[in-house]
Amino acid sequence: MALLEVRDLALEYTTERGPLRAVDGISFDLAEGEALGIIGESGSGKTSLAIALMRLLPRNGTLVGGSIRLGGDELTELDDETYRTAIRWSRMAMVFQGAMHSLNPVVRVGDQVGERLRADGLGKSVVKGRVDELLTRVGLPASTAQRYPHELSGGMKQRVMVATALTHDPPLLILDEPTSALDVSIQAQIMNLLKELKAERRISMLFITHDLALASDLCDSIAVVYAGQVRELGSAERVLGAPADPYTQRLLASIPSLHDSSPPDFLPGAPPDLRESIPGCRFAARCPLAYEPCGEPPPYLEVEPGHSARCWRHDRRRAPQEPA
Repeated sequence: MALLEVRDLALEYTTERGPLRAVDGISFDLAEGEALGIIGESGSGKTSLAIALMRLLPRNGTLVGGSIRLGGDELTELDDETYRTAIRWSRMAMVFQGAMHSLNPVVRVGDQVGERLRADGLGKSVVKGRVDELLTRVGLPASTAQRYPHELSGGMKQRVMVATALTHDPPLLILDEPTSALDVSIQAQIMNLLKELKAERRISMLFITHDLALASDLCDSIAVVYAGQVRELGSAERVLGAPADPYTQRLLASIPSLHDSSPPDFLPGAPPDLRESIPGCRFAARCPLAYEPCGEPPPYLEVEPGHSARCWRHDRRRAPQEPA
């Protein structure tokens, strides 16, 4: 059984120009000890998906449909207080984008890591021992607890944020662009830390990123998201090695290759405005393979076992007669 099962999840924001469906019918499974990469352009709904799972929605955000099951328990039926005490940080924790800038500059690191433990009523000595253990687990000396955030490098701050997320040993860790503000060498250190946690602690991870290389380094499977919908979902090997959706193909073509003399292929245009009605395929206006059926919403079809894509070209009844 999957640790996390998401079915037809829908999230809507209220705006001055009308409702905006940022997450529109997203479904996926995440097995214990595995990592699922959520990739796509900025504005595709990746972070909205994460905050919907954590139930940290802004005032104008509403979960309008779908199911979230964690370890077999239906989370959408829980009240906010139960979610806060029994789910968030205890069974599902998140490292936010740019999280290293969330540290309070005038509070010692150890006090910030142990804040939730103190709120749970644990004694000072117990909290100190647990904080020291967490810092050591993420590759920092226990003495880091006595330092202030300004005394730490960017990579050390990000490790502190990972330690904070692991306070209650949650089986699921959501990572929203955890390396986006770091240089390449520090990125590698954080990625190695995440791979160690996944391999040694069997922590399941939802890894949100726009960097396909990072996703391929950590993730067992990948979901490609565009305009609030999953465009393609399958094993990392299949999605990156033999992409079935035109959007995924264009994303991969935009990446420079060390083994190909061809320059990266620019992806023109921009994602659609989700406050407007979109009658057909949401990628059609930017897709070089668009044809007549794309004026209708495409079906989400299984290309092969465990590998699905949202494209009319995989519907045998509507597939073009001539290859593009």
